[in-house]
Formats: sequence, structure tokens, C-alpha cells
Amino acid sequence: MAITGKTTVTGIIGWPVSHSLSPVLHNAAFQALGLDWIYVPFPVAPERLAEGIAGLKSVGVAGFSVTIPHKVAIIPLLDQVTPEAELIGAVNTVVAREGKLTGYNTDGIGLIAAVRDKLSFDPAGKNILVLGAGGAARSAVVSLALAGAAGVTIANRSQDSAAALAQLVAARLPQTRFVTRGLDCLSDAGLMAGFDLVVNTTSVGMAGDSFPGLALSSLKPGGCLYDMVYAPPVTPLLAQARALGIPCANGFAMLVAQGEAAFRIWTGVTPPGGCMEGALAAVL
Repeated sequence: MAITGKTTVTGIIGWPVSHSLSPVLHNAAFQALGLDWIYVPFPVAPERLAEGIAGLKSVGVAGFSVTIPHKVAIIPLLDQVTPEAELIGAVNTVVAREGKLTGYNTDGIGLIAAVRDKLSFDPAGKNILVLGAGGAARSAVVSLALAGAAGVTIANRSQDSAAALAQLVAARLPQTRFVTRGLDCLSDAGLMAGFDLVVNTTSVGMAGDSFPGLALSSLKPGGCLYDMVYAPPVTPLLAQARALGIPCANGFAMLVAQGEAAFRIWTGVTPPGGCMEGALAAVL
């Protein structure tokens, strides 16, 4: 596709950003739809974030993704953020319209879409265990609660961090019961028997590590596992779930679904089914 002065520009900001797979997703969808759009990486150092945002706005970029380390720092530089992004406390998608920048967070959208599509799991009324208490956990906790989860237990190495996260969201999402635990709870078969879904939001598994003593076999009948890690495609946690016959999926589907949501925000169009997924699979 030829790039001209009429080509609409989108992209991703981060530091570093050269490793991002987002250009693969979005450019495949633009091409499939015949849209005169392009998606490019913009390396923006943390100390130059304000300059970078002002520059993107001034040259008329239609929208952009936001990755580490800018997801939180960018919020004061935007004209507005959606209620969900404000509650999560992080932005991963920005759209420019009528001279204003609006921040969204599609990570939670991606998670809910992934568990529904790959695991046939509806969070409404369910009890869910979230492993971790960082930024990805916050997105997961908020999105699961907004999707109607009855209870969300946050298990983390630092229980203080888990408690801080629970306290932060509990007042805003009173319909969901929030509980915090240390990682030692994972070996408690009785406790694990109360969960319908386990979501790993940590980096555990990327280097072949796992959660020692995890009583995964004690999950509720029909319980399942979602691991946000997508490289390697089968982590020790997923291998354990497969060996036990527990429905499970990796972070591949979430990565695609959050990208599809961002694409819709910018263009108003849904990418062709399987387009982004196929492009990403070809790379991975």
C-alpha cells in the first residue's frame, strides 16, 4: 500500500518500542480492509513524554497505542479519559478528535473477550482468583468486576500491594467482593475449590518458572485458567492445566482482542474476523 500525504497515521509510543507486535496487528487489518491508514512505532523517552504527546497532536496523528512505561504517566497529558481507564489508572489507547486527546484502556476489554471466546467463560456471578497486583492485575480486577464477578481474590507475593489494590477498587465497585491473600494460599486445596477461574497477570512463566504448590486440581468442577503470558505459548502453568484436563488459554487472544478494540475506537470499523490473529500467529 502506497503512503501518501492523504494516509492517516496511527502508531504506538513506548520506551523501548521496537519489540512491539502491535504494528503487525494493525497494519494487517488496515490492508485487509483497504484503508489508507498506517501504524508505526514512536520511541518516546520518559523524560520527553510531554513533548512527544504534543508533537503527535500537532502533526495530526489520528490515534496511538501506549505501552510501558507511559500508561500511567500519560494521563495528566490527555484532555480526558474514559471512566474505565480512570478507574484502572492506566491508558493504553488514545484517540484524537476535534483537537482533543481521549484515553481508553482496552486491556480489560481484551481479557473479557478472551475468556469468553477461548474458555466460554462468563464472569457474571463467578468467583475468580487473580495472581498478581501490578498494572495488569488492576486492569483484570476492574474488568472482571465490571463484567459482574461476584468475588475477586487477589493473591500476591506482597500482600500489602494486594490490599492496596483491593482497597482502591472496592469503594468504586461495591457489587463485587474483594479479598486479598499471599501466594501461600495457592497450596490451600479448600480455598482453591471456591474458584471458577484463575487469571495469571504476572510474568511468571516467561522464563519457564511456575507457582510451586499450586493446587490447580482443586478448582471447582468446570473451572478454568487464563494465563496472560503468550511467549512461550505453553507456560508451565498452562502445561499443568492441560495435564489436569482444565480448560485454559494463553495471552495471545487477549493481545489480539485489545488490539481489535483499539482499532474500532480509531476507525469505527471492526477488523475482519481472524485477520489480526492470523498476522500475529505468523510472526510468533
